[in-house]
Amino acid sequence: MTRHKLTDTKIKAALRSGQPAKLGDGDGLWLHVQSSGAASWVFIWTRHKWRREMGLGSYGTGARHVSLADARKKAETVRGILGRGGDPFKELPERIASVRPKTFGECADELLTAKEKIFRNEKHKAQWRMTLEVYAKSLRKIPVKDVSTDDVVRVLRPLWQEKQETASRLRGRIENVLDYAKALKLRDGENPARWKGHLDHVLGQRQKLMRGHHAAMPYTDVPTFMVKLKETEGLGARALELCILTATRSGEVLNACWSEIDFDAATWTIPAGRMKAGKEHVVPLSANALAILKALHEKRISDFIFPGQAPRRPVSNMAMTMVMRRLKADTCTVHGFRSSFRDWCGDVTNFPRDVAESALAHVIDGVEAAYRRGSALAKRRKLMEAWAAYCSTAKGDNVLAMKRRKGG
Repeated sequence: MTRHKLTDTKIKAALRSGQPAKLGDGDGLWLHVQSSGAASWVFIWTRHKWRREMGLGSYGTGARHVSLADARKKAETVRGILGRGGDPFKELPERIASVRPKTFGECADELLTAKEKIFRNEKHKAQWRMTLEVYAKSLRKIPVKDVSTDDVVRVLRPLWQEKQETASRLRGRIENVLDYAKALKLRDGENPARWKGHLDHVLGQRQKLMRGHHAAMPYTDVPTFMVKLKETEGLGARALELCILTATRSGEVLNACWSEIDFDAATWTIPAGRMKAGKEHVVPLSANALAILKALHEKRISDFIFPGQAPRRPVSNMAMTMVMRRLKADTCTVHGFRSSFRDWCGDVTNFPRDVAESALAHVIDGVEAAYRRGSALAKRRKLMEAWAAYCSTAKGDNVLAMKRRKGG
């Protein structure tokens, strides 16, 4: 294609004419002249049937202007980028120099937005955001392309032995952000937050800590506690009572909605999004649990079974904990009642282990799916009725009777 069609003489004549014009220098380079006498260089090309234009600066010889010779050099650079399949808008040297580099914080925020739909729950999302905003604060203003191993180590080292689990999760999240930036071609090279073969040599292995368990009330004390709980008024007390009778997690109860309850089938279907294992869980409701729900249903004011002060939000996640404190049982935890239930299953009943684990929505290799069928629901219903009956005795007087109860 013919190039170098223009001369400075032709351009000056067009400027003096006072008429708008589009002057082609050949092979994509154009000079757009306005009636005011101003003129600017434009490079035009077509890719995938789309017409694109890129400004190359104003015509002239001053410090901020582009001469005919300089415009041709820029045009040649653009042609080279296009020839190798690149994007001139991103790769033209003067554009790269003028663009402010994206920071680690900006990339972290973008990644969080992109991951919003895959977080298990709001708590998980909040944990990601908190660690990347608070613990990784010193990284946030650094251009993401410049984040180094030293930068990452400075963030992790103060936490590495004091808050081991937090530090480990933070390292993984920083690694995720830097991988995200690399995928967008905002950085290159190895990931400075990589563990194996990199940070494991710098930070060393974490000390192994004994994993703590949620303090659980002995199952022999649960019936007596339930007597006090039934006498306690308030939504928090009813939520805790339902939580114990169904052996579910506190978040599953507090966020429960009426649409999840089938009174005719006596079931509560917890959606996958609220389950720790990420799978829908059907809870068979004992007569005692149904009685609690029916009483609440008559006075419902919200889609939530346990609405907070604002009906469109559930009650506070501290509601059940406050009941425990009021009843002077705060040396134990709400979550610990799941352990109370499991110990009771193993020590007192003959129900199969798989049925008990399935009632707790624990994933068992190879059998968990099978226990979602109707027969398994029937087995779990017998188990939950037995648990409710046990919880209803003032002193656990039926412990020996429960030993003779056959599971399945």
